[in-house]
Amino acid sequence: MHTGNQKHWETVYKTKQPNEVSWTQEIPATSLDFIHAFDLPRTASIVDIGGGDSKFVDYLLEEGFENITVLDISAAALEKTKKRLGDKAAKVTWVVSDVTDFKPATKFDVWHDRATFHFLTTPHQIKKYIDTASKSVTGFLTIGTFSDMGPDKCSGLEIKKYSEKTLHSALKKGFDKLRCITEDHITPFQTSQHFLFCSFKRRAD
Repeated sequence: MHTGNQKHWETVYKTKQPNEVSWTQEIPATSLDFIHAFDLPRTASIVDIGGGDSKFVDYLLEEGFENITVLDISAAALEKTKKRLGDKAAKVTWVVSDVTDFKPATKFDVWHDRATFHFLTTPHQIKKYIDTASKSVTGFLTIGTFSDMGPDKCSGLEIKKYSEKTLHSALKKGFDKLRCITEDHITPFQTSQHFLFCSFKRRAD
């Protein structure tokens, strides 16, 4: 399963430019709004799950955040981002891994995920993801996923859609919900994808 997924994503990132994939955002405004709402020190530890060649890390660096980790299943995606960042790439910790195999050696103040969680379609995958987040997050978690009005597939793969209620239910064992919003993401092809974004706070056990 993981090998197949990795091969899929390596092919995507090696053969397509940002304007040829649906998830591209020039400015990750919603993700940044959630980060700003947490009122974090610039030393906060932030992990971007499934960061790919997203520009989220560019904006975090520009705002002075000093402790950023970017994880993606595709080494090709991360290489694109490193190349774009140039010398700034040395300030970031890069991790090539399927998120369900991720074993963080550190704790995170913020776990950010835009458009990875909905690719986990089995109870086993979802449990591993949530277990890892619960063990490694000390502060906040923010997830952007396809809403129940979103598409049924992305990049040719089956996905799992969420309502505010079902996303909260999936994470309720370890996290308290802070707020949720929905928005239409306009793709580079001028189509619309309906997203749900929610933020959570790690609950003390």
